[in-house]
Amino acid sequence: MAPLALLTDFGLGDPYAGILRGVLATLAPGVPVLDVTHGVPPQDVRVGALFLDAAWPHFPVGTVFVCVVDPGVGTARRPIAVRAAGRLFVGPDNGLLGLLPDPEARAITAPWGVPSPSRTFHGRDLFAPVAARLATGAAFSDVGPIVTDAVRMTLPAADDGAGEVLYVDHFGNAVTNLPGVDHGVVRIGDRPAPVVPTYGAAPRGVPVALTGSTGRVEIALRDGNAAHTLGIGPGTRVTWEPA
Repeated sequence: MAPLALLTDFGLGDPYAGILRGVLATLAPGVPVLDVTHGVPPQDVRVGALFLDAAWPHFPVGTVFVCVVDPGVGTARRPIAVRAAGRLFVGPDNGLLGLLPDPEARAITAPWGVPSPSRTFHGRDLFAPVAARLATGAAFSDVGPIVTDAVRMTLPAADDGAGEVLYVDHFGNAVTNLPGVDHGVVRIGDRPAPVVPTYGAAPRGVPVALTGSTGRVEIALRDGNAAHTLGIGPGTRVTWEPA
């Protein structure tokens, strides 16, 4: 049985993530529920899309993802379901699902949510119920009409070795849009970060660059927090030089 999987910006200090799991357990009993993350920075749709892009290939074909990073909840933004790479994704049409490959998107019009949904918690009242129906056999074609203008997520492109930080992970590593490299040096302003193969190969306390698990270059500090130490974050410009 393929699982349900949750990706949100809810954190774990409030009951919201647990409520989603409760709704899914009620409406899709016996279906495993897995957590991708509830640590997307609040309202950060781009980082949510990047996290989803990194995660979905490692879940079984057939997985139904509930994705909620939704600063426009209650507005005219469209709820959608997407089929891509043999998996299903339910969430807001705000770019959160906008990095999925060759997506087939449908507007959610089927009456599968609660009769009077909250204006502030569509994760509980709409997205989770729709995902539960899909996970228990409902046809994707019954979700609603096909849409051809679903919001795509546009990431800044690295240009001839020039790029920028996309996000900072839990360890303080600054993940950039530079494609992976195995040599050279990455510069943050005038500060060099030599490219190394692994975190363990880095001298303690020295900023380094390496190709992370997402296939992008990241800037790290062994036994430290590169973002805090270097004062860098999303949008910080970086450059890669071959030597």
